[in-house]
Amino acid sequence: MTLKPKLTRREFVGNTAAATAFAIVPSRVLGGLNHVAPSDKLNIAYIGCGTQGIREMASLITNPDVQITSVCDPNKFSTNYVDWSLHGIRNIVRKVLDEPSWGSGLNGIPGGRDLGQELVEKFYAKQYGSGRFKGCASYNDFRELLEKEKEIDAVKIMTPDHLHAAVSIASMKKGKHVVIHKPIANRMHEARLTIDTARKTGVSTHLLAWSERSGLGAALDWITKGAIGELREIHNWSNRPVWPQWTANPLEKPPVPDGFDWPLWLGPVPDRAYHPDYTHAVFRGWYDFGGGSIADMGHYSLWPLFLKFGINTAPVSARAYGTTTCIVEDHVSKGVRNNVAFPYSSIVEFDFPKQETLPPFKLYWYDGGMKPVTPDELDADDKELPREGMMFTGDKGKILASFHGSSPRLLPEKKMVEWTGSAEPSEEKINRDERTWIEAFKSGDQSPGSFLKATPVTETILLGAVALRVRKKVVYDQELMKITNMPEANQYMVREYRKGWEM
Repeated sequence: MTLKPKLTRREFVGNTAAATAFAIVPSRVLGGLNHVAPSDKLNIAYIGCGTQGIREMASLITNPDVQITSVCDPNKFSTNYVDWSLHGIRNIVRKVLDEPSWGSGLNGIPGGRDLGQELVEKFYAKQYGSGRFKGCASYNDFRELLEKEKEIDAVKIMTPDHLHAAVSIASMKKGKHVVIHKPIANRMHEARLTIDTARKTGVSTHLLAWSERSGLGAALDWITKGAIGELREIHNWSNRPVWPQWTANPLEKPPVPDGFDWPLWLGPVPDRAYHPDYTHAVFRGWYDFGGGSIADMGHYSLWPLFLKFGINTAPVSARAYGTTTCIVEDHVSKGVRNNVAFPYSSIVEFDFPKQETLPPFKLYWYDGGMKPVTPDELDADDKELPREGMMFTGDKGKILASFHGSSPRLLPEKKMVEWTGSAEPSEEKINRDERTWIEAFKSGDQSPGSFLKATPVTETILLGAVALRVRKKVVYDQELMKITNMPEANQYMVREYRKGWEM
C-alpha cells in the first residue's frame, strides 16, 4: 500500500492564522527538518506516554521523515513513574528541547499524555521557527483517537503488554500501519489474532525487538561447518527481572490518582481495585498485565536468533521451573500457590523439532540470576559465565556469546584460534535502525521486523508463561494452538475479558 500525499496536522489544526502561516512557510524555513515536504512525512499517532514512551518519543521526534500528530495515554500527568534513574526522563526532555531548566520544580519521575503533547509541540515550534505550535491532539482513549484522527498513517504503541493486542488490532482495522514494543500480546489467542489481522489487512507492521547481528551469522557459520559438532542445546540467560515481584494481589485499595483513567488502563482485564503496584513500569511482573522477563528481554535475543537460524516453528513442548515462596501463619510455614505473578527466577526448557537447517534441539531460558552450569572449558581457566549471555552446545564443543548472540567465541580458546586465527571475536555489526520500519511504512512494504515473521518466537515465549503457571511439562500443537496433554492449561492461552473488550 503506497501512502498518498496529504496535509499534515500542523497545516489545519490550531487557530486560522497559525494554520495559514504554516501552509505558506517556504521550505528554507523548515531546514531544521531537512526540507522533507509535509506530504512525504509519515503521520504518527503515539499511544503510550510512560517513561519508555517518552524516551523513545524524544528520539523519534527528531526524525525528519515523521510527524507525531497526536498522543494518547490513560494518565494525564503524574510524577510517580518508575525508571532506571530519578532524573533520566527529565534530562532527556531538557536535551531534546534545549531547555536546561525544564522540570526543575518536579519531584519524582514524570509521564503521561500532557508531557507527550508538550514535548511534541515545543519541539516542533522550535524547529519551525514559529515559537508556537498547537498541532498535536491529546487523547486518553485510543479508540477515540482512531475515530477522530483520520489523517494518521501509523501508530506507535508503547502501552503495557496487556493492551498491545487491543490497540494493534483496532489500529490495523482502520488501515493504519503499526509499530509496537514487545510482546505482540501476552496471551497466545490475542497474539495469533493480532498476527492474523496484520495478514488480512495488509498493513505494514514492525516489532521493535527486531535486529540483525553479525555475531549470530558467525555462530551459525561455525555450527554449519561442524565446529561444535551437531547442535544439541541453545542457552540464553538474563539478569531480569529488574522490577519488584509479588506472590499475591495487593489487598489495599488506595484512591485512583486524579487524571488517571483506571478502567481504561485495565482494558481487557477484568475489574479489580486500583493499586500502584500494577501500573507503570512494574506491570511486567503480573500474569494479567505483563509477559515476565522472557517477554521483556527474550524477544531481543531470541527473535534475531530465530530469524538468522531459520527457526520457523514453535516448540513442541515446554517445561518450567520457578522460585517457590512460603509464608508463616500462626507459627506455621506454608507454601504459597502463586498464580498471579511471574516467579522471582525461572528456568524454561523448550523442545524444538527438526528445522530446515537444524537438528532437533533444546532451548533453555534463565532469568532472576539463574544460569547454565559453568562449562568445563571455562572452569579449567578459572572463569565464570557472564551475568547475561547465550551459549550454543554441540556434541563436540560450545560457542559462548553475549546475551544477544554478539561477539561469539568458540570454547576452549585454542579451538577459537584454530578456526579463526585469533582468540578474539571479530568486530560486531548491528542493524537496529528505526529507519527500517519508517521506510517500510512509507512505501507500504513489510519491514524485516514484520508481525508476519514473529509467530514462532511469540508462541515460544507465551508457551513458556503457560508452563510457568502449571509447573508441568506442556505439549503444544501449534496448528491447533492447543496444549494436548493437559487440557486445563489451555485456560492460560486466553483470558477472561471485561465487557466490551472481547477479542
